[in-house]
Amino acid sequence: MQMASPILLIQLVLLHQSWASPTSYNVVDLGAKGDGKTDSTSAMSKAWNQACASTKPSTIYIPQGTFLLRTLHFRGPCNNPDIAITIAGTLLAPSAYIAAANWLLFEGVDGVSIRGGTLDAQGGSLWACKKSGRNCPRGATTLGITKSKNIEISGLTSLNSQMFHIVINGCQNVKLQGAKVRAPENSPNTDGIHVQLSTAVTILNSVIRTGDDCISIGPGTANLWIQNVACGPGHGISIGSLGKGLEEAGVQNVTVRSVKFENTQNGVRIKTWGRPSKGFVRNVLFGHVLMNNVQNPIIIDQNYCPNNQNCPGQVSGVKISDVIYQDIRGTSATEVAVKFDCSKANPCRRIKLKNVNLSYRDQRARALCSNAAGTAAGRIEPSSCLY
Repeated sequence: MQMASPILLIQLVLLHQSWASPTSYNVVDLGAKGDGKTDSTSAMSKAWNQACASTKPSTIYIPQGTFLLRTLHFRGPCNNPDIAITIAGTLLAPSAYIAAANWLLFEGVDGVSIRGGTLDAQGGSLWACKKSGRNCPRGATTLGITKSKNIEISGLTSLNSQMFHIVINGCQNVKLQGAKVRAPENSPNTDGIHVQLSTAVTILNSVIRTGDDCISIGPGTANLWIQNVACGPGHGISIGSLGKGLEEAGVQNVTVRSVKFENTQNGVRIKTWGRPSKGFVRNVLFGHVLMNNVQNPIIIDQNYCPNNQNCPGQVSGVKISDVIYQDIRGTSATEVAVKFDCSKANPCRRIKLKNVNLSYRDQRARALCSNAAGTAAGRIEPSSCLY
């Protein structure tokens, strides 16, 4: 067999090295200033455009400092499926309201990773406006990931979002780990992480303290894994609200385990509108959960209908089945620690309780069930009311 020439071998090695060594774009070299005052939007946009156009793996580097950014839309597809955005400093939103739906939006990208850094959306002025009763803008999501795949977000801190902190919408294969999300307890609509219309999303090792749901799970979510998350203050981890419209994708194959709730409004919740719907929730596991002074530790509410409008008969069409509550323990801030308020037209089916131990002020708590069928095994406190 004829051996390749030394020159050809050298060329192949150099080609491999040129591909393996990522091209780096430092936003400061492109005109950004980390003084918290200079608009660095153009520099960040240039860095993205160059990285996206490159055929080699690329790194966008934001060094220490505070970089003021207006709304940015990171569009794909790109010429390579390996773009790393490494943030050593802070990205700062304008103090004025953001008119767009997202402050930072990634759309149609493949193989993007975001590592470290802080996003500060300065939502305080908008929260104050909303609390005043004036006609205020809706506010912007801090970080939106939409119609994208193979995304990794690690070690990111999100502060003071105007609306949701992180939204994963219409995506495949997203891993989010080591996130820190913070907003005041009384900040409206500041959900920590929202997932919808997405498959194979993993959320790990994160701390979420905010004014709304720590994690909210919307229609069309499948194969979602949540593990090692600390929640509180906030409204808990919620599937829903679902069933607002008749034609709506269901939620299935959701695992929530090794989660701690501290002084939250809810623990693990499923919430649906009291309206006709073709939606569903099935194959859900809530396991190894610790509650500390939680108002509604375990709750299914299928009668959600703000202002009691457009909910004929207050009947939810969303079908809930095969939900397991396993090793749920701790304290409830209210006497009713378990509440299954299911649809009278579509009762909850195959609900399973395994080793649930919840107390109220060192006393026995209560469980309330309506239209909920299932089984209980092991130690169950409060006593099961499933039929």
